[in-house]
Amino acid sequence: MAALLFVAACSGPSPQQPPEISANEADTDGAFPATAATGRLNAEIARDPALIDDEDWALVRRGFVARDDDLDIRDADGRSIWRPADYAFLDGEDAPDTVHPSLWRQARLNAEYGLYEVVPGIYQVRGYDLANMSIVEGETGRIVIDPLTSVETAQAALALVERELGPRPVSAVILTHSHIDHFGGVEAIEGALGEGPVPVIAPAGFLEEAVSENVMAGVVMARRAGYMYGTHLPRTARGHVGSGLGKHPALGRHTIAEPDIIIDHTGQMLEIDGVRMEFQYAPDTEAPAELTVFFPDFQAWCGAELVSRNLHNLYTLRGAQVRDALAWSAGIEEARRVFGARAEVAFNSHHWPVWGAGDVDDFLVAQRDIYKYIHDQTLRLAARGLGPDEIAETIVLPDALAGRFAVRGYYGTLRHNSRAVYQRYFGWYDGVPANLDPLPRGEAAQRYVDLLGGAEAVIAAAETAFAGGDYRWSAELAQHAVYAVPGNEAAAAILARSYEQLGYRAESAPWRDVYLSAARELRHGIPQTDAVRASEGILDAIPLDMFFAAMATRIDGLRAARQNRVFNFVFTDVGETHVIELSNGVMHHHRGEARPDADATVELTRTFWMRLLQQEAGLLDMLASQEFAIRGDRRALLGFFALLEQPDPDFPIVTGRPDAR
Repeated sequence: MAALLFVAACSGPSPQQPPEISANEADTDGAFPATAATGRLNAEIARDPALIDDEDWALVRRGFVARDDDLDIRDADGRSIWRPADYAFLDGEDAPDTVHPSLWRQARLNAEYGLYEVVPGIYQVRGYDLANMSIVEGETGRIVIDPLTSVETAQAALALVERELGPRPVSAVILTHSHIDHFGGVEAIEGALGEGPVPVIAPAGFLEEAVSENVMAGVVMARRAGYMYGTHLPRTARGHVGSGLGKHPALGRHTIAEPDIIIDHTGQMLEIDGVRMEFQYAPDTEAPAELTVFFPDFQAWCGAELVSRNLHNLYTLRGAQVRDALAWSAGIEEARRVFGARAEVAFNSHHWPVWGAGDVDDFLVAQRDIYKYIHDQTLRLAARGLGPDEIAETIVLPDALAGRFAVRGYYGTLRHNSRAVYQRYFGWYDGVPANLDPLPRGEAAQRYVDLLGGAEAVIAAAETAFAGGDYRWSAELAQHAVYAVPGNEAAAAILARSYEQLGYRAESAPWRDVYLSAARELRHGIPQTDAVRASEGILDAIPLDMFFAAMATRIDGLRAARQNRVFNFVFTDVGETHVIELSNGVMHHHRGEARPDADATVELTRTFWMRLLQQEAGLLDMLASQEFAIRGDRRALLGFFALLEQPDPDFPIVTGRPDAR
């Protein structure tokens, strides 16, 4: 899912309409209609009889209890962060020619929202965030599973539950895995707690995994997540229609809770508030830390995000470590073997449930097989000498899988998941010597453009390819021109239109959002980011070691190589001492005893350190604060801080590469 400590762009420059847009073709955001070629392709897809199958419509509405018809969830500043009315344009049954008809169907299904009964005693709030909140009724209270992404959406979901089912205290919280859309709203539960301690249940490694990758790589992930989730796109038939997995992440206030009960093996059992639970520990599947849970008294299995009604990501486009397709497939088979024969319903962290023992088993078999098929066939094709690009172009699903909506590429895709399998086994190098040390993209683009006769010739070739409906090739040519001649309006215009048509043809919602976000940036520029800061609850949960590890990635190595320094950081309020050493342009860090030979020793509080990291305090605040004291060489310490680069959350992606030096 989306990055934890992400910097989300919430506002940007006023749109500027470039010269290539004419009022009779482009909408107010500058987006063009589908071309005739795209329209014909999508119309042909729409004729598939399966797309008008009503079965899922009956299932997605099954058990409906109530909803807030005018739902508009806002943050403390009054900014709307969740409003189903934004997707009112999805009401039409027939897909417009600017949306892949299969994706249109999925987007409409995901637009259903409200409180639903899964079975008597188990409920879900769906469509109040990207993920679902599930509720299990106990003897005296409720067990809450996955309290959504933000405090605001979780509060609204709980209010709906209490209004329709009556007020009851929360007797336990289950956090199924380490992605923020499944724990970020946990603080909202405090308002519904009963007397006495309420256990928080989570898989082993939850806390570390929930924060680790985002501290180290959060800025880059955030920038890319803006593309993947269409953060800046309008909610229209020419813009964002959904994320495949749901609608969009709620960018409100995010919190976290430290688990009280750790699930670390399959077969672990608990009984809380009269509710019996049997757990599966499923690490390194969809998330590094994940669990599923079976409720024997309800004959109901909560599959978390181990399974969902789409093909998921083995590699997520925001950037993350590649997931293990074999482990994922094996985790699904373990759940099927342990719980499948007893489950009359499977309800998950996204989408709508599966009812009936036979249908549950059929669903699990397809989910199990899709990941292993991609794994096995990728390696088979690699053994024939195909590289990742050729494999992505060659691999095809058998009809038995390709015809199932529950494993369609609405989120992950066969193409990029096969590349992920290749990457996991063989890395970035595809074995072709020319790709061992290639020219940087910008330099290669310049040379290609020169070789082909200059920017005008390349743009003309891109326009010819576009006119012939060959949008992948027109995008490839035009991207070279944009990189070679940044600011060339004609190059940007044909590239934007090429990406736009590719977006209109994409069945995967993230692919659509990536293409359309690129087109929008080419027309309007890069939106300037407003930082959405993590709440104090999340910051307090991050070990100081992680902050220092992330700090090392921001050291200017060449400048740092001229310094060999040692510094002690003593955090007086938490009783921790951390030692930093600069050596050969590398920052090393360890927690332990202060070094007597340190150039300087800093005494400070963790609270003040957080203010520094979030740029709420600067150099003058540091020197004047009573929460910050220095013993030793102040100039050496200031020289160290001067080595730290501030990351750019708005770095260019399609509009031209920055100088790497």
